Amino acid sequence: MDSADEPRARFPRPAKRGEGGTQRAQRDAGPRKRGEGNALLPFARPELEAEVERWLEYLGAERRYSPKTLEAYARDARQLLAFLAGHLGQKLTLTDLAKLEPRDVRAFLAARRAEGLTSRSLMRALAGARSFARYLERHGKGAIGALSAVRSPKLPKTLPKPLTVSAAKRIVETELRAGEDREPWILARDAAVLALLYGSGLRISEALGLERNAVPEPGRGDAILVTGKGNKTRMVPVLQQVLGLVTDYVAICPYALAADGPLFVGARGGPLSPRIVQLAMARLRGALALPESATPHALRHSFATHLLARGGDLRAIQELLGHASLSTTQIYTEVDAERLVEVYRNAHPRA
Repeated sequence: MDSADEPRARFPRPAKRGEGGTQRAQRDAGPRKRGEGNALLPFARPELEAEVERWLEYLGAERRYSPKTLEAYARDARQLLAFLAGHLGQKLTLTDLAKLEPRDVRAFLAARRAEGLTSRSLMRALAGARSFARYLERHGKGAIGALSAVRSPKLPKTLPKPLTVSAAKRIVETELRAGEDREPWILARDAAVLALLYGSGLRISEALGLERNAVPEPGRGDAILVTGKGNKTRMVPVLQQVLGLVTDYVAICPYALAADGPLFVGARGGPLSPRIVQLAMARLRGALALPESATPHALRHSFATHLLARGGDLRAIQELLGHASLSTTQIYTEVDAERLVEVYRNAHPRA
């Protein structure tokens, strides 16, 4: 049935405190069916619901957020407003949001924490709420000071876990998977994808989003145009060896690859799923006796760490990775320092 024909869901009224309203309202705040809009808010007054809709349209049209990011922001907004409706025992208005106190926001975070959310998920939920608050303030709809008065949850400090240079190089060897019951073109495809992740530092989504005509043949170019987060494009150098692997895959791929279609396709000719790449990497982990941290994204970490270890400029690495902020890239300096300390401890005679 077409999404436009789907019936709109019916919601119970937001219950007051003591009636299980918070849990029920949060359950009702789950993902909506297609055709029901970005944020169906039975626990908010029409003027507030309209502002949420305008905020999401603004994020998509002007901030150019991806559909997945918009979906996450819409879900976070529904969950927060549903909780507050149950917490306050009434449908929410813009005035209610302006009158919020820090303890109300902390109560929301505590409730979500009790449901098992991690600090990272809580921080994202708070970031979405603050984005909505900034939108309202810029458009003269009032300020929500309670959101800025509450500290974001602290995240445990974890460093990226890159592969060794030798392991990263061997990842693209199709001989490692020669014993698998896989067609040669699929092994060649996986090798080409993984080579792009390590050779150019791409995200999986960026590699799988490449069109056939975006990658030059060996000897006819040394860069590719990549579309990253927020639909931002950047030019990324690509090694001739990597282009050779891509060419090998294209030559034996049984499907006709349209110039403006996806470069990498699945076994049935459709767009290749990231899950398939993850499974291929899992098989290689077994063949090379690598730890669980050796994921496709670890190849991107390895790209940055190995460049930095060989004297790569941090600003240049930031551009290559497509990081909006240099602080995101600086984490690789800590990884490199940690590696040097480990080498020192293993090699020094008095260590």
